[in-house]
Amino acid sequence: MVTLRDAHREFIEHLRGKSRASATILAYGKDIEQLVVFLEGAGKAEPNQVETLDLQFFMEKLAKESYTPKSVSRKTNSTKTFFKFLRSQGHAQNDPAASLSHPKFENKPPRILTKLEYRALRDAARADIRMLAVIEVLLQTGIRIGELAKLRVEDISLQEPVSLHVPKFEGSNERTIPLLKAAADAVAKYLEIRPKTPSQSLFITKTGRPLLIRNIRTAIDRYFRIAGIKQAKVNDLRHTWVAHQLQSGVPLTLISKLAGHKRLTTTERYLQFVQNHASEAKVKLEEL
Repeated sequence: MVTLRDAHREFIEHLRGKSRASATILAYGKDIEQLVVFLEGAGKAEPNQVETLDLQFFMEKLAKESYTPKSVSRKTNSTKTFFKFLRSQGHAQNDPAASLSHPKFENKPPRILTKLEYRALRDAARADIRMLAVIEVLLQTGIRIGELAKLRVEDISLQEPVSLHVPKFEGSNERTIPLLKAAADAVAKYLEIRPKTPSQSLFITKTGRPLLIRNIRTAIDRYFRIAGIKQAKVNDLRHTWVAHQLQSGVPLTLISKLAGHKRLTTTERYLQFVQNHASEAKVKLEEL
């Protein structure tokens, strides 16, 4: 009989084989590792020894340790996915996580920057040509930070039609997005001062290495502080782009496609946060 610890490693390899995002694999890995340690402490080292009550005790322990309901819900989801995998592989006869319930919590609305805020962010980064280009691309295309970090020089077309090609990345969809003037101009200026290097990565360090996600996030967080913008994160530039385009009248289906949303319902949820949604559909994207 396979042990829970062996099954944990097998589960992670299974996720890698399905090309799940690295951040998703890391989160699942930590959640299940925490669960396995708890179950081993309770004398449950094999899948068939685990009962629903054990899993409920684990979730209750997390709540007592001040984990938020949202965090407990995520770990509940990880647990359900793990035991569903164990059952599918024949490592468990039953699924003790099937009846495990999620704690109730309210989803916070997406943080949508005001025009004053994103203009202040732009002004704060004005002297930093590279980071201004990064901010403009995120703000004018709505791509994810992970997608931006993987962009190559060849993914940018500054000739008509001016556009940005987003390669397939860890489960996200390949797509081409019109590159609006503010972003195109910022990228063109950056390419003039970009270090000459064999690296094909679009955004690089002074030594020619690809700019890492954590470095991008740290730099933008710094400019948020300089601009006096509170409680904002890098992903809020994506939220802002989606909301702004919807409010300006760009069709929901087009925004969903360009944003790389897997489900139309993901895009639809922004509608409740958009005021005065334009009644006439536009063909072109609106520049922020």
